[in-house]
Amino acid sequence: MNIKIEEMNIKAFENSVKPEMDVTLKHFEKDITAIRTGKAQSSLVDDLKVECYGTSFSNLKDIASIATPNTSLITIQPWDIGLVPAIEKALLNSQLGVTPQTDGNLIRVELPKMSIERREELVKLLGKKLETAKVSIRNIRKDIQNLIRDKEKSKAVSEDCVKRLNKSLQDITDHFTNLIDATAAKKKAEISSI
Repeated sequence: MNIKIEEMNIKAFENSVKPEMDVTLKHFEKDITAIRTGKAQSSLVDDLKVECYGTSFSNLKDIASIATPNTSLITIQPWDIGLVPAIEKALLNSQLGVTPQTDGNLIRVELPKMSIERREELVKLLGKKLETAKVSIRNIRKDIQNLIRDKEKSKAVSEDCVKRLNKSLQDITDHFTNLIDATAAKKKAEISSI
């Protein structure tokens, strides 16, 4: 963590804190793209781990071309036909709840209409991922508060500066928490629609 804590330099402090929290936001945004909504998206399977050649694991997007010809179908065409069984296995073991259909070297994944129960499960999964992201933000805040406290104990910054730093830190924390909440609310609306 490369946080700048200097007397009377709140802007440098803010500019060093924001990237730390932005990493968590970006990770959360990427993490929830794999949660299924009402329509087919290649992001549902892009990062699916597939066992290749018996030992290594690769992301599906790295070993096959993925397309979404319509709103309820994902097609997967592996570059090595020998990986078809491994891809099928990975799809069956995924949280998507789908059964792949193979036609030679083309795998079709038909996304069924989601039941109310399945939508509720996905909303719960989203809630868990949301809470994990918020905990991560709070942990970053706590670590930075400890750095501020250490600077105060070593008399590197004044008491007034510590108050301003802590207020700024809380404002940034609130901002990123609100962004995460808004992203989750948008995803929840996508899951609940259609």
